[in-house]
Amino acid sequence: MTEFLTDAQIAQQAELKPITEIIDNLGLDQDMFELYGKYKAKLNIHGLKDQKADGKLILVTAISPTPAGEGKTTTSIGLGDGLNRIGKKAVIALREPSLGPVFGMKGGAAGGGYSQVVPMEDINLHFTGDFHAIGAANNLLAALIDNHIHHGNALNIDTRRIVWKRVVDMNDRQLRNIVDGLGGKANGVPREDSYEITVASEVMAILCLAKDITDLKERLSRIVIGYNYDSDPITAGDLKAQGAMAALLKEAIKPNLVQTLEHNPVFIHGGPFANIAHGCNSVIATETALKLGDYTVTEAGFGADLGAEKFIDIKGRELGRKPDAVVLVATIRALKMHGGLKKTELKGEDLVALEKGLPNLMKHIENIQTVYNLPLVVAINKFPTDTDAELALVTEKVNALGVEVSLSDVWAKGGEGAIDLAEKVVKIAEQPSQGTFVYEDDTTIKEKIEAIVTKVYGGNKVVYGAGVLTELKNIEANGYGNLPVCMAKTQYSFTDNPKVLGRPTDFEVDIRGVKLSAGAGFIVVLTGEMMTMPGLPKVPASEGIDLSEDGVISGLF
Repeated sequence: MTEFLTDAQIAQQAELKPITEIIDNLGLDQDMFELYGKYKAKLNIHGLKDQKADGKLILVTAISPTPAGEGKTTTSIGLGDGLNRIGKKAVIALREPSLGPVFGMKGGAAGGGYSQVVPMEDINLHFTGDFHAIGAANNLLAALIDNHIHHGNALNIDTRRIVWKRVVDMNDRQLRNIVDGLGGKANGVPREDSYEITVASEVMAILCLAKDITDLKERLSRIVIGYNYDSDPITAGDLKAQGAMAALLKEAIKPNLVQTLEHNPVFIHGGPFANIAHGCNSVIATETALKLGDYTVTEAGFGADLGAEKFIDIKGRELGRKPDAVVLVATIRALKMHGGLKKTELKGEDLVALEKGLPNLMKHIENIQTVYNLPLVVAINKFPTDTDAELALVTEKVNALGVEVSLSDVWAKGGEGAIDLAEKVVKIAEQPSQGTFVYEDDTTIKEKIEAIVTKVYGGNKVVYGAGVLTELKNIEANGYGNLPVCMAKTQYSFTDNPKVLGRPTDFEVDIRGVKLSAGAGFIVVLTGEMMTMPGLPKVPASEGIDLSEDGVISGLF
């Protein structure tokens, strides 16, 4: 019986090249980088500012995720390696993992099998300290708010309308709702408060959308922390916080360079959640990759209804461009779950369940083709349990829509398993494409929300909770109505109910709140039961993680 190595074992057995060799292969001067040990480096963002970002942009997205797994990051890495194998200079741009999912249920975000970025343990645990810097900047602002109130509250901040939260990069439901400032006058002003996970922080979104340090400081100054007693917004700039916050982010704004198992360059930078925030790596990292490679492979978080929509409508506006091609990742296993099977029932062939689950894939294809107006390839991430009949069924249905299918075997074969996918991506990326936003800037916030719900999700109605429409009017009255919207929605369904799989129709989406992220430059729309501080599962992944006497980490995935 063949014994398969775990992702961690494959990564630990890999022979990495010194990061200086990866820098040399990019054709860059090593003085442009700061080394973080032997295998990691940070790029000085000023070194390439005058170079054009004229490479082809390839966006990797996926069907609605399931516990069966889709392999979007694994496919992104494999595709980058595959493009390099066919003679294209490709650079990969990915997000950094959050410690919350690493120790919770989802695991890390460094790929899998022979399609990984390394050093995997470092990337999944602390990396170069970017998230800690983001958390410190966020919490400095929180401390300045309460300090200002303690010392007389000259800005007349209404303590009942403070919207800025403290953060920690861990899933900790106990911190969702707290009361702080207890213990008497010397210890602050008592008030209700709460925490968010660091990846949901507006500072994270700002770092990932800022173009340079000047833009970073301007965005930080625009953060709305709350309102005064006349209902006027109070900003971080009013508290003179932006300079100190930017100082804490001095190193974090620099993209991190690592390598794939095949020694190709990868920029990993930033990590906003895609079901809460916009779910893309930094604009700086993506633009850097576009300057250095003929092809840039990047990914958007979760399914194409969440990550890809936000990539196009939020990040695309900041980049000033849209993807040249899209790769839509699916697995036979996940499609059968969308067809009604449980995770324990996926090993055997089941064409009936597969056909029932295919509409989820079809809806994502429809969105990419007709809503985003972009060319695509469907990548079927192969599993050993896939049968020829199942693969043939998916291929037939997708081909009928005029879309090519590639069977991707990157987990087992690395870049070699993505050569067909790479060739098909090059073919469609070289064709001219326009790309369209889901909505235009000059539409109302309400119209933007309803465009996403009806066009992308396939819903027929939006239901607004108590006070939501009033808050939308206030946001527009304060001059923020032209901002894009960032839908905070479950990743598991087109609806706001994570249990409704497949391709539902005739459904409503409930909007229970909105949050202005003026610094990031978007409006967060909270749907269903979405929370900005996740919790740990009954058996968290942390229980399987350990450190040996000789310093080897086990249990990461």
